Amino acid sequence: MMKLTGLRHSFLRKPPSWTCVQCRANSSVASRSSSPPSVRNNKKLVPDKPARTRFAPSPTGYLHLGSLRTALFNYLLARRTGGQFLLRLEDTDQKRTIPGAEERLYSDLQWAGLQWDEGPIVGGPYGPYRQSERTSFYRKHANDLVHSGHAYRCFCSAERLDMLARQRNEAGLPLGYDRQCIDIPPEEAEERAANGETHVVRLKADGYPMFNDIVFGKTGQNLDGGKKHWKTVNRVYDDPILLKSDGNPTYHLANVVDDHNMEITHVIRGTEWLASTPMHVALYQAFNWTPPQFGHVPLLVDQNGQKLSKRDANIDISFYRDSGILPSTLLNYAALLGWSHSSRSEVFSLKDMEKIFTLKITKGNTIVSPEKMWFLQKAHAKRSVAENGPEFKQLIDDVVEAVGERGNIRDNISIKDTVTSLLRHDGGHFTTPTQFLERNWSFFSKALTRTPYSLQSKDDLQLGTSESPISVLHTVATTLTLVPESHWNVETHRTNLDSLQYTNKAFKKELYSYLRWALLAGASGPGAPQTMEILGRNETIRRLAEARESNGIDGKTRRGRIKLH
Repeated sequence: MMKLTGLRHSFLRKPPSWTCVQCRANSSVASRSSSPPSVRNNKKLVPDKPARTRFAPSPTGYLHLGSLRTALFNYLLARRTGGQFLLRLEDTDQKRTIPGAEERLYSDLQWAGLQWDEGPIVGGPYGPYRQSERTSFYRKHANDLVHSGHAYRCFCSAERLDMLARQRNEAGLPLGYDRQCIDIPPEEAEERAANGETHVVRLKADGYPMFNDIVFGKTGQNLDGGKKHWKTVNRVYDDPILLKSDGNPTYHLANVVDDHNMEITHVIRGTEWLASTPMHVALYQAFNWTPPQFGHVPLLVDQNGQKLSKRDANIDISFYRDSGILPSTLLNYAALLGWSHSSRSEVFSLKDMEKIFTLKITKGNTIVSPEKMWFLQKAHAKRSVAENGPEFKQLIDDVVEAVGERGNIRDNISIKDTVTSLLRHDGGHFTTPTQFLERNWSFFSKALTRTPYSLQSKDDLQLGTSESPISVLHTVATTLTLVPESHWNVETHRTNLDSLQYTNKAFKKELYSYLRWALLAGASGPGAPQTMEILGRNETIRRLAEARESNGIDGKTRRGRIKLH
């Protein structure tokens, strides 16, 4: 776990307070229906057949919050329908590939708990699952389109295309390609290509059809593929390049070919691809293939409505992981960024989401709210403690590591046992390991710095004795330690505290305040019974004695009467 000292980012500052109402007010997520999930399970929201989905990242960057959400939605749809979730690497852009990005991708997905059924490492019947290893597939299918008349070879030089673009731009005309090479006889084009003449393969785009999107419904512009200005007959076309001059495919060709050959039934991806989808549908039609169902999820934006940049390190998955965010927290958080559910609660484990996920996804941009992250982190930390599973063990290890990094720890303490007890009793306040340790550092510190104790109550404590109130408080506190080691536990301490018969509520409240001052120097933490159990009998007695010797107990404070039985 990375040490967080000095890390300057609002995400790691003291977590602000959070309420569901406030969070919903700051989010574009639609209001939830109170009807049970089964009511909304129609064919549109949940396919009636197993779905084959895929996550197809590029190793030109690292996994970030938006791409994790895309992977999660595809994963959940496959799990909900009993289908398969595939991982495919779109690594054809070798120049921009980041060394180590592929391995980081695997580790980030596995850390989050999103294990793929087919793909790199695990294999599968539709491999290989790296596009750089599938070049022969793309060349074959591009040639098939050329032979069927749906594509053609373009031998125009880069200089000519640049000149064409500049001329049209200066004339105020729309940009595009003028199809100069479309009328080259097929035999001539094949011969020139066979002789090694530089060229690309373009799709003959006679139209970009509309399509039905799972999220947006019927969408697209139903373009006819050509563009012309009213003052001229010079027409240009949206004939996208499918195969580049180096023989490698463009994203559009490789994406369509792979999704078809891998029998993908549903493509869930970001709205940034919405504008390209009509082109993909046209390509499916050119191949005479049935396209998968498309669903485009909303953009992630900050509190100011600005799109989150995937180059921002603060939304990199490793940032959350190294900050101590739990995998279950991050997945729950990512799911709520655009997914609309019918549950009254917003706290879900991955297993929960696998059972209730539907394709009810909002259309509008989704605000990323750190406040919700902190709320979910506390809820999942509390859940992981109760489940006592691998995630709880990881919590323990992370806090133990944070204790070791801080150092200056008191003698005769079992760090792991203390951390385990603290998480069991105070896990509902867990945010990050460092912040949790800061809250509970008094349990580990060699020496406590106590300011002189002053009574918190403004009421007469009615002590009925000539002793100072603080001396009486110490005497009562000391009686609580007359418990053998074998019975030193929360239940015993709670019973003893409850059995004391106080003359008024003010004294009881004062006693709890005194115990917190004496045992933790007034720091926050679990309640008095839990604190005594975590510290242990010897350390509790030692701290009470140390507190008595401090000048906070000087016998000069206000007096009163007491009746304790």
